[in-house]
Amino acid sequence: MVSLFEPFRLKDVTLRNRVVVSPMCQYSSVNGHATDWHLVHLGSMARGGVGLAIAEATAVSPEGRISPRDAGLWEDGQIEPLRRIVAFVKEQGAVPGIQLAHAGRKASANRPWEGDDHLTKEEGAWETLAPSAKPFGAYLPQVPREMSKADIDRVKGAFVAAARRALEAGYEWLELHFAHGYLAHSFYSPLSNARTDEYGGTFENRIRFLTETFEAVRSAWPERLPLTVRLSITDWVDGGVTIEESIELTKRLKASGLDLLDASHGFVVPDVSKIPWGPGFLLPYAGRLRKEAGLPVAAGWFINEPEQAEAALKEGQADLIVLAHALLDDPHWAYHAAKKLGVEQPSRVLPPPYGHWLKR
Repeated sequence: MVSLFEPFRLKDVTLRNRVVVSPMCQYSSVNGHATDWHLVHLGSMARGGVGLAIAEATAVSPEGRISPRDAGLWEDGQIEPLRRIVAFVKEQGAVPGIQLAHAGRKASANRPWEGDDHLTKEEGAWETLAPSAKPFGAYLPQVPREMSKADIDRVKGAFVAAARRALEAGYEWLELHFAHGYLAHSFYSPLSNARTDEYGGTFENRIRFLTETFEAVRSAWPERLPLTVRLSITDWVDGGVTIEESIELTKRLKASGLDLLDASHGFVVPDVSKIPWGPGFLLPYAGRLRKEAGLPVAAGWFINEPEQAEAALKEGQADLIVLAHALLDDPHWAYHAAKKLGVEQPSRVLPPPYGHWLKR
């Protein structure tokens, strides 16, 4: 059996295979509402044979958007446009998932192809929030406002409310974005958190926002459906988050009901000089976390070839393979991987309007 095309069951949800669409920001929403672009983006990959299609980082509050064109679930009116995407993804045989996020000090920015820098006042900039009044720096120089405890409680509540809306939209897989220098990660990392209260300083305090937010969402999200976290498991910078800390955090989240850890890395500061870029460079770290925390792990980063994905699964480095660039380049990557890896009747990963003709 080809591991990449074995089903994967988590709680009451079964993925037809181990290929996952990474949540990729499309910056194409209108007032937080999904558009036809999102239907085509995720729909094409679901049609192409993936097991799980996770919608992009979806802001839980307006100030939590990265850009003005970010997806959102901070109000009920944003539910309906997502329902047709969810329905279409399911019709193609994939499981629909969504990632909830708050951008923190990386909010109020232009889209990447429009500069990726902070908006000016004339462009509609808004106040950004963070654990401490420390800017990200470089192309994102805006100094955020240090969050009060009331701010913290409000944002935690916004995650819970967004999770309930995601359920109403029909999603069956929920991911919380605790990575990439966004709000939760900026609480976790000592590089961005200079607080002296119960939300900063020690490891116990730095993880408090993450654990409290997770536990609040877990209480609102059905036990029968997977609740996962994307975590930057290392900062790659001296004085930052370490893999050992992330293993401990994962164990604690597991005890609170975490079902799977989506392993990612970095981006809490502009310095990326120590990241060991290369094909599958994060897999050894993800594999270590999987083994030591005793929890299923999804992993990706520079995995483009089917053989590479298959090896990662067989070697116990991951349970699911998360793809981004590979699927942008080829929405039918799963089908082509099935052919390349020798899966019997590879066209079966496609819906009948395609698969029927391609099996000939």
